[in-house]
Amino acid sequence: MSAQKHIFLCAINNILSGTCKEDCKFCTQSVRYHADIERYSYKQIVQIVQEAKQAKANGALGYCLVTAGKGLDDKKVDFVARTAQAIKAEVEGLNLIACNGTADREQLAYLKAHGIDSYNHNLETSERYYPEICLTHSWHERYETCENVKAVGLALCSGGIFGMGETEKDRDSLLEAIASLQPESSPLNFYHPNPALPIKTRNIELDEALKIIQKAYTLLGKEKLLMVAGGRELLFNGQEEKMFQAGANAIVIGNYLTTSGTAPGKDRQMLKKLGYEVATHCDSH
Repeated sequence: MSAQKHIFLCAINNILSGTCKEDCKFCTQSVRYHADIERYSYKQIVQIVQEAKQAKANGALGYCLVTAGKGLDDKKVDFVARTAQAIKAEVEGLNLIACNGTADREQLAYLKAHGIDSYNHNLETSERYYPEICLTHSWHERYETCENVKAVGLALCSGGIFGMGETEKDRDSLLEAIASLQPESSPLNFYHPNPALPIKTRNIELDEALKIIQKAYTLLGKEKLLMVAGGRELLFNGQEEKMFQAGANAIVIGNYLTTSGTAPGKDRQMLKKLGYEVATHCDSH
């Protein structure tokens, strides 16, 4: 397949960290596992706006506002909406993505009316394997939230995590479920073990990750954004060209939710060296 020449950059802002009561075994944000991470309640909106400006200066087109916790409540909806309005008032050209867990149509419509462009909610793994990684809420709730996103006219961003002990059949099942939702973008995450978490090891290697990217590219179509997100540094360090050749056309720059990423300048150098350009607007593909 021909490599895509424009690569889309997305940045994440963890605006409410480490306060989740759910039991997802892959997530350091859960209070159950006492992972050594920074935990804080609502970040100052003025600080988030400054960080959005920095992300834009680093070349990000997508900017994702993430809150820990199972889903949205009135307080969170209000906070995310006010944050979105503040960013839109001062920063042009950012696609604002909210990632706030399970959500109903009314909540999502409110976010859309206040400047949110996309909503990210990942299916995480196959429906069959899901009870092995989470018992406090169901896979079906996740799928339903994704349907709600589409119903209110927000762009859907949905993907999952690979390497949490699932089988190849589970991986195929997850990719098919994602494709059934026809998301505008899909983040592919590769499990990053943390000593505090119940899932101790990662059962995925580079060649398997490349197969997943190729399958996702085939299922989702070349006009969609296929993003390599969490775990990229662990798996693809120095071999990023392979993931773009496999079909990826987007990456997360900067830090992830609770793990550090590569410095944005270093990623831009890497893309330039490989002969790729940083996309400057959302219809570059």
